[in-house]
Amino acid sequence: MEPFWKTKSLEQMTGDEWEALCDGCGRCCLHKLRHEETNELSFTNVACRLLDLQSCRCSDYPRRQRRVPDCVGLTPAALQAIDWLPPSCAYRRVRDGKGLAWWHPLVSGDPDTVHRAGVSVRGRAVSERRAGALEDHVVQWPGKPPRASRPKDDERPEDLKETA
Repeated sequence: MEPFWKTKSLEQMTGDEWEALCDGCGRCCLHKLRHEETNELSFTNVACRLLDLQSCRCSDYPRRQRRVPDCVGLTPAALQAIDWLPPSCAYRRVRDGKGLAWWHPLVSGDPDTVHRAGVSVRGRAVSERRAGALEDHVVQWPGKPPRASRPKDDERPEDLKETA
């Protein structure tokens, strides 16, 4: 039987399926800067104050939009206009007709694979409570595809190394 992300459109997914698509990388929770003159987007390594920098999950997901008014709720309709999701994002990949990456928890069966593969923001982000000026934290990696090495057959997932 084919997995749901291969057989259903984003609009056809149940709420649980939609939520399961999130790989827990935390890249979408990093602040971005939009340049007024050029509309160019710059990524930072500064995380929303609600992002748990260890788990890379929102610490108050049910109330996040009340606590952080500019938090964007991802929906299939919203995805049509969003241009800032990282290229590794499962929502973006499914929207664009691509499969899920090997390190995605739905593929690997392990929610920690995204971290061990070096795809998540773990160890790479700073909380907005400590960051200071966003302009001082502009980085390239959140907007680039991760170069996570796929494990060899004889490697255990915990042996994965970040290559990005």
